[in-house]
Amino acid sequence: MAKSKKKIHYAWWTLVALCIIVGVGKGALNNSAGLFIPEATSDLGISTGNLTIYFSIASIVTMIFLPIGGKILAKYDTRVVLIAAMILQAGAFVAFGFSNSVWGWYIFSIPLAVGGVFNTVIAGPVIVNQWFKKKNGMALGLIGASQGLLGALAQPLVGRTIADAGWRTGYISLGIAAIIIVVPTILFLIRKSPQAVGIMPYGAEEEAAVGAEPVDTEADKGITFTIARKSAAFYSLFLFFLLIVSIASFAIHIPSYIVSLPAGYDSIFAGNAMAGYLIGVLLGALVLGFLVDKIGSRNTIYLAMVLAIVSVFGLLFGTNSSLLIILSTTLFGFTVSNSVGTLAPALTSSLFGSREYSQIYSTASLGLAIAGIVALPAYGYIFDITKSYNIALYILIIMLVLNIVLVTYAFVGKKKLINEGHWK
Repeated sequence: MAKSKKKIHYAWWTLVALCIIVGVGKGALNNSAGLFIPEATSDLGISTGNLTIYFSIASIVTMIFLPIGGKILAKYDTRVVLIAAMILQAGAFVAFGFSNSVWGWYIFSIPLAVGGVFNTVIAGPVIVNQWFKKKNGMALGLIGASQGLLGALAQPLVGRTIADAGWRTGYISLGIAAIIIVVPTILFLIRKSPQAVGIMPYGAEEEAAVGAEPVDTEADKGITFTIARKSAAFYSLFLFFLLIVSIASFAIHIPSYIVSLPAGYDSIFAGNAMAGYLIGVLLGALVLGFLVDKIGSRNTIYLAMVLAIVSVFGLLFGTNSSLLIILSTTLFGFTVSNSVGTLAPALTSSLFGSREYSQIYSTASLGLAIAGIVALPAYGYIFDITKSYNIALYILIIMLVLNIVLVTYAFVGKKKLINEGHWK
């Protein structure tokens, strides 16, 4: 008699839930933020630079709350924490819709960031680590792709809502819709742990069956944090993180840039362009991850930086072509956004190995936080002063070229560390 089909492991249902949570939290909510800036600043008479300071406040809160959030998620019921987080994050969008001064964005950026710490930063890696002992890399890749997919679906809808009903209705509708979609998903699909439903994590059964003792392989080797933090390779990595996030931060300003062009594009077109951006994020999460495995992180980063330069030139000089604007925006999402989520972690591993990866990566990640605090309002003030984003776009090109130099120098530094016998 044939064996009955094996049931789908609950880890996959958990992954579906995470794709929805992160896709809505990051793709639909966070990535739609830029669509509201032109209308809100115009209506309330707020400068773009002053309004976008709220992104810096959110970045500071995120940096402070990250270690606290990790402890909360470990201690309390996962469903309760994630539901509260979505209410905070999406509720902040609803509150923005009722704001009449820039202080509304400054105040409500705090719950926005606190909720976002769980929904967009911690939940994916922590819960995948609980549920997957095998194929966890693929699981994280699918979560990254979901951000692009759900964001691409949301952007045109948000742009249309802003154009037809106003930015206030856009904020309120998006916030309420996020809560309606995500809260039931959490209630029905998320569980505290595999043990809570009486099963082992996906792949753990195979590991237990093999029963082999762990061996000291190359995967366990690398450079210690103490040595790494004093090296040229580490400082190059830190600066790469800082620059790539500074570049990626411009995505928030893309809708404002498009609407400011003499060609007369409106918020509906800006929403369609941002949908293209998020399709690029989706495709890039899959393609660049594949290329890292095939040609290595260094060569993949070189390719991504060159393509990103092409995308910025397209934004600068293709302003009269709606097709070229959308293609350039899509290519920007394909390369730059995934350089933060896919290439930066891979670069860290290539340079320093796995021995003390978490310490090295988390310390270098301070560059990510610093960039988020500074870059977002800086682009806004450039526009306020010059009435154009062109200077900002030329700065992006310079930073992309510098990243190629930094990655090259980082691998020179790695070679020196290996020659000195620090790779163990």
